[in-house]
Amino acid sequence: MDSERLMVAAEGYLQLQMAEEALQELENLSGKEAHSLRSLELQLAAFMMMGEWSTGAKLAMQLCRMSPQQHSYFLHAGYCLHECGDTLLARSVLESGPLSLQSDALYHYNMGCYCAVLGELDQARTFVLESFEMDPELRKQAASDDDLKGLMLEEPG
Repeated sequence: MDSERLMVAAEGYLQLQMAEEALQELENLSGKEAHSLRSLELQLAAFMMMGEWSTGAKLAMQLCRMSPQQHSYFLHAGYCLHECGDTLLARSVLESGPLSLQSDALYHYNMGCYCAVLGELDQARTFVLESFEMDPELRKQAASDDDLKGLMLEEPG
């Protein structure tokens, strides 16, 4: 089978929120294409969509090793680990990412969430407020984020 067609089909299924169908397409890949960055990225997206956090964490960590300068892999790995309940490791993975990661608002937001869950509220507030400066839209997300409940996020008036 044509690997390009299989990956395009998997991408289409993911766009339609049909993660299981995407994975079925990817199962038909063989050889090096089955273990390519693109295939693993699509698998990761599918497992995250399905809430399969443990499998997602393993895939994301594999992607981090394969392409250590791609900061999105570290964001995904951290998120999956946090969803698995290993927030300390999630923070560690995020901190181990490339320096470019620190220019991403989601890095600061996620670090804020992880610090809040770990009880480091001053650090959490600093990270989250930095994320708001970088991307004001994150303030809306924070309002309903259970990780940030009880964290004072309003600027002193």
